[in-house]
Formats: sequence, C-alpha cells, structure tokens
Amino acid sequence: MIDNEAFTKRLQKVIDYYGESASSFAEKIGVQRSSISHILSGRNKPSLDFVLKVLSSFPEVELYWLLNGKGEFPSTKNSKSFENENPELKIESTIRSEIKKKKEIERIIIFYSDGSFKNFQN
Repeated sequence: MIDNEAFTKRLQKVIDYYGESASSFAEKIGVQRSSISHILSGRNKPSLDFVLKVLSSFPEVELYWLLNGKGEFPSTKNSKSFENENPELKIESTIRSEIKKKKEIERIIIFYSDGSFKNFQN
C-alpha cells in the first residue's frame, strides 16, 4: 500500500528538482492541472497512469523511489545517460535556476559537435 502523504512529498520533491510549477509539471506529463493539485493536497491518490506518465517524462525518477521511497532521486544510473542523450534539458534546468535568481539572460550560445552553433539574444 502506498503512503499517500509520503508519495505527495516525493512528488513535490520531483517538481521542485526540475524547477517546475504544479501547472507546468502537469503540462509536461500530460495531465490536467487539477490532477496535480488534487494529488498534492491529498484529496486524490495517484493512478497507475499518472505514475507512468511521471516516469516516462522524467527518466531520473525511479518507480520504487516514487512509490515507496526506496532507492534514490535523482537516479544516478539514469541521469548520466539521460543528460548525454538530452543536453537541452540540462541547459533548460540551468536556465530555469538562473531565472529564479532574478538575473536576466543576455545571450545563449549553443555549440554543436560539428562546429556549428546557435546564438540566441534577448
């Protein structure tokens, strides 16, 4: 049996780790905002579909950790390969953390392995 209160705390930890709001997290995993709100408030228990959407959208979250608190978050076995496959997500989380510090981004340059780059200016 899942301890609903403990699950809620772990879900909130995931949301905070990725720098998401409840509504942006809901959008990323493909559920309604009210679903997140109801789970975080303890009104509803998470469905299997909800848990699977979290796991497929955020590979650093381990099933047993999310459900039972056993294991670790972020998962070290998934995080390294996931960052190598999706460097844009690492950049995005860095950018989000910088935005939270009330700094303005002046310019972002992304360099690719073939020597090309993209320049984004504010």
